[in-house]
Amino acid sequence: MFFNQVVRRRLAAGVSAAGMCFVFSHAVAQAPLLVSLADEVVVTATRFADRDAGRPVNVTVITAEDIRNSAAKTLPDLLSEQAGIAIHDLFGNNAATTTVDLRGFGVTGGQNTLILLDGRRIVDVDLSGVQWSAIPFAAIERIEIMRGSGAVLYGDGASAGVINIITRSPMDSAKSATASVRAGSYGTRDGQFNANLRGERAGINFTGSNFESDGYRANNRNRQSNAMADMRWMTDGGEIAFKAATDHQGLRLPGARQVQPSTGVNLLETDRRGAATPLDWSQRSGNQFTLDWRQQAGVAEFILGGGYRDKQQNSYFDFSGFPDYREVELNVWSFTPRVRVAQPMFGRENTLVAGFDEYRWDYRLRKSNAPAAITRPINLVNAQQRNRAFYMHDTLRVTENATLVGGWRRERFGIDARDVYDATAPGGAFGSGATPASQAVSVTAWEIGGRYQLAPQLAAIGKFARSYRFANVDETYETSPAFTAQFQFLRPQINLVTELGAEYKQTRGQARATLFNIDVTDEVHLDPFTTGVGNTNLPPSRRRGIELEGRLNVVESLRLSAAYTYTDARFREGVLPGATFSVAIAGKRVPLVPQHKLNVGSSWSFAPKTRLNAMATYVGSQFMDNDEGNNLGRTIPSYVVADLKLVHEQGAWRMSAAVNNLFDRNYYNYAVRSQFVLDRFNAYPLPGRNAAVTLEYTYR
Repeated sequence: MFFNQVVRRRLAAGVSAAGMCFVFSHAVAQAPLLVSLADEVVVTATRFADRDAGRPVNVTVITAEDIRNSAAKTLPDLLSEQAGIAIHDLFGNNAATTTVDLRGFGVTGGQNTLILLDGRRIVDVDLSGVQWSAIPFAAIERIEIMRGSGAVLYGDGASAGVINIITRSPMDSAKSATASVRAGSYGTRDGQFNANLRGERAGINFTGSNFESDGYRANNRNRQSNAMADMRWMTDGGEIAFKAATDHQGLRLPGARQVQPSTGVNLLETDRRGAATPLDWSQRSGNQFTLDWRQQAGVAEFILGGGYRDKQQNSYFDFSGFPDYREVELNVWSFTPRVRVAQPMFGRENTLVAGFDEYRWDYRLRKSNAPAAITRPINLVNAQQRNRAFYMHDTLRVTENATLVGGWRRERFGIDARDVYDATAPGGAFGSGATPASQAVSVTAWEIGGRYQLAPQLAAIGKFARSYRFANVDETYETSPAFTAQFQFLRPQINLVTELGAEYKQTRGQARATLFNIDVTDEVHLDPFTTGVGNTNLPPSRRRGIELEGRLNVVESLRLSAAYTYTDARFREGVLPGATFSVAIAGKRVPLVPQHKLNVGSSWSFAPKTRLNAMATYVGSQFMDNDEGNNLGRTIPSYVVADLKLVHEQGAWRMSAAVNNLFDRNYYNYAVRSQFVLDRFNAYPLPGRNAAVTLEYTYR
């Protein structure tokens, strides 16, 4: 079995190698041409609602209306249409196995792009990936993509930037109720309901959804349900917000399609939709509760926030008769108070934000060889992680045209882990247990930046920042060279980010160009070449490139958009040592990072109530996972995918029809080379041409 260990560990965590995420799909996603490059309200800029669009931040804002109007099907598809963002998907079933990668981190993109929900992190301390399914589309007010770090305000994992998903406030919407149903290819069907009630000082917004699909591949059935409620009470000068959410999902796992030219095996050609693992499956459920009090007091505004989140994941992998069954429980507590003070400094407009973040994770893993034997697990792993941080972020308007920002964060990371091994448990005779261990380390993040308004329509932006990432639990609990379990603590990953850009705005459109460079040291990564299956800190690497994005209203009824990204991700130096051979990686490209990516979109209102949206995406070739030496002799091929969506509105009704992968291209964007056979690799084909129709009714 040559399955890459990163894939196996994430699958065992209840997710796939790309981050097993279950996303509710309403058959809609963002239309990039409608996306604002810097919306009036940018919460991620300061962790407070801020209507000053002149701040030195590289932000793209995707609105709720954008989400409703595009042909993309899922939230990761939506994000991938933006500059600098690539995705890796294993099965193409409602984004259930998708990683979002900002600025070229490849297989670890999910750990280096910080995902937030209403300002709280939803990236966990294992390899399970983001719980996209816990975020119904109808509950989203907007999505903000902040490139070039964000570690000062949000901390660990913001190596390349932050994506903040902001849900609707019931106080910002009128009384209404919306119901929709969708049917599509591969037995896909889903329904969604949203209701909003509000009075003068209180309101509630509720969203529920259910999704079912057989999937493109055999043994890939996906079923999930979600519910979310948002309650607000207005106070004199502020508000109290309470949010609750729950999600449940189950997924069958078809495995990969193997290719080995030396033996004539090519399942991509002979059995593209087949299943290599007909017995494998995973399940997950979770709950979330948050309470925030926002209050204005003179020149100061403060937010006292706390939250709780849990998830339970079960997974079964047959492994050709050597089964592995796991149950993971995770509980997360958060406390995030902060204050903003708007007080002039040296006679100039100045805003200071300061705060404290505390997150506590309680992680529990039980391993066995069958669900029936889990009451007596082979291994019982417990880990407690606590992150505490203080931060300050200041924005100073030096002149009418010039703005400077600076920030600093100090974070303390601590983890205690233990493993109880039972050799007499069913299947435990050949196992092992890890010695209890702990780690504590402190890291600093900082940033300085500025914006200068060169002309009323043209501005220049620059930033220099330091960010970091800690290894998570699944990257810590591994095997020694003798294949015995142990906790392997790694050094924190450090990133130095430099960014220069220009932004142009006028009434008919907008454009932005950005140059970026990220120097990475001690990158946290699974090392498949060492003796055993250990994790390691990689030699230094660098990501650099250019992002171009823009939109243009040609006429009132026709809008065009484009986003191009060039990314050169390479190891700067070093050799990966191995038990039998070493791999020179100096100057080699980082796997799973396409150098070129282009999105071109259009939106045409050819009738007063009818709109046709189109999107074409080109993704260049990329080296496969596990091919750090770039010597397999084969890459993941480049591909072009086109999507269309027709939308018609009639009174309270809204009808749409979408076709994805219009030209029925055979493609994949994740593959992993064998650790043991030179010309063998596993690929994960994505769906061919598929279609869906949606009917929606709104009562007001």
